[in-house]
Amino acid sequence: MNEPELVELDPGRSIWDEVHTVAPLVLVGSKEGDGYDLAPKHLAMPIGFDDFFTFACTPEHHTWTNIEAHREFTVNYLRPDSVVMIGQSAGARVEGEKLTLELLETFPATEVDGIHLAGSYLHLECTLDRIVDGFGRHGLIIGRIVRAACAPDSVRSPDTDDAEQLERSPLLAFVSPNRFASVGHTFSFPFPAGFHR
Repeated sequence: MNEPELVELDPGRSIWDEVHTVAPLVLVGSKEGDGYDLAPKHLAMPIGFDDFFTFACTPEHHTWTNIEAHREFTVNYLRPDSVVMIGQSAGARVEGEKLTLELLETFPATEVDGIHLAGSYLHLECTLDRIVDGFGRHGLIIGRIVRAACAPDSVRSPDTDDAEQLERSPLLAFVSPNRFASVGHTFSFPFPAGFHR
């Protein structure tokens, strides 16, 4: 077999800025002072198939220090038409506060002291399980999910074909380093016969 032609990427630079990759894009909510903060995160995912969720963050961000102090957070999976709101939630701070947060429609969490963004299709409420530091400037914030709630049009049903459901209710994907996509056109994955997770 001939070795394919490849372009070498420099691991000393961010290789993730050199190629496109796909990830979810969520808003993480945290208690901050007398109010709350919502911050977009794309290095985020469940850990395994149990009730754990993680995302990469840095101690330089308010999200890290807020969660470290209050030991709980929320996660909001947004729809593609919410991308402008996500961008606004990353707005600059003025005298320590994000002025754009007041423009977003939110509602209170029920099991943790936090908020959710209205219009999201999946809402998670988490208590801090642990922080794993030491991945360069970043670490992993790991939460245990204590509540999960979903919009009715996003709950999978044996009566609805997955492809049709995703066409009607597409998912938001972050295409690193600076793009997003609406995922509605999907295909069944060709698992081998007898495959089980």
